[in-house]
Amino acid sequence: MSLPKLSLMVAWLFTANLFFGVIARSNYAAFVTHRPHYSIGAINSERSSLTTNSFTSLSLATDDLSDTGFVLLAGGTGSRMKADRPKQFLELAGTTILSHSLKLFLETLPKVLRKGPPVVVLVMNEQWRPDYQNWIDNYKGKLIFADPGKERQGSVENGLKELVKNAGSDCKYVAVHDSARPLVTVEEICNVVSDAREFGASVLGVPCKATIKESDDGILVQRTIPRARLWEVHTPQVILIETLLEGFAKVKAENLEVTDDVSVVESLGKPVKLTKGEYTNLKITTPEDLDVAGAILAERAKT
Repeated sequence: MSLPKLSLMVAWLFTANLFFGVIARSNYAAFVTHRPHYSIGAINSERSSLTTNSFTSLSLATDDLSDTGFVLLAGGTGSRMKADRPKQFLELAGTTILSHSLKLFLETLPKVLRKGPPVVVLVMNEQWRPDYQNWIDNYKGKLIFADPGKERQGSVENGLKELVKNAGSDCKYVAVHDSARPLVTVEEICNVVSDAREFGASVLGVPCKATIKESDDGILVQRTIPRARLWEVHTPQVILIETLLEGFAKVKAENLEVTDDVSVVESLGKPVKLTKGEYTNLKITTPEDLDVAGAILAERAKT
C-alpha cells in the first residue's frame, strides 16, 4: 500500500473513532440523565465511600428528603458488647460507630441529593453529649439533642417531639434509625422514604436466610416456621408523623407491647411496606459484628 493511501486510511480511522466515541458518550450521558432512578456508577461510588457527590441524577420521588426528618437513636447501653462504653461510641474505621450515621445524614445526603433532611434529632444521654457538641455547633438548627426514654418507644417519642417542634409543618415523615447500623446506604434510605410516601409507613428489611425454629421452653422444638414468609427488619423505619402519633396514643391507652416503630403502625391496622434492603446493613451488637462491619467498609473503600 502506498504511503499516501496509508496516511489517508489512518486519518479516516482516527476521525471515525472520534466521531463514534462522541456518539457513545452522548448516548451514555442521555441514559444517565433520563434514567428514572439511580445512575449505576453513582450507586457504586456511594456504596464505596458515601462521601462523593457523584449522583448525577435521581428521580424526583427520591432526591428530595425535605419532608422527612430523622431520629437517630444513640441512647442504648450495649451491654452485649462488653465494652467500657456503649457500642455506638466504639471506634469503627477511624471514627465512632455513631459518627458514620451523623456524617451520612448531615453531610452525604445533602451533598448527593437535591435536598437533604430538614432536621436530625440525636437521642443521647447527657453524659455523652460533650463529645458531640461540635456536631451540634457545626449544624445549628439541623442537629438537635433529645433525651432517651426508659425503653426504645420512649426514646422515639422524645425524638419525635423535638422533630415536630423544630422541623416545621413541611416535615411530614419521620425516619427512625439505630445508630448501631452504620452501614446503611443512600440508595436504601431513598427507597424506604419513597415507599413510605406511597404506603404511609415502610421498613427496610431482607428475606430471612436462616431456618427458624419455635420453642416454648428453649429445649424442644415446637415447629419450624416457613422461611419464605420471614423478613429480618432493619432501619430506617419511615412513618407518616401523624400516623405514629396516633399509634403512640393507642399503645399507651391500651398498654400494648411493641417491639419496633412500625409495630405501632401495625397496631392501628394500617399497612407497612417492606422495602428490600441490603444484608450489609447489619446491627453492631457483638465484637464479632464490629469486625464484620470493618471488613465491609474496607471492601467498599477498594471499589
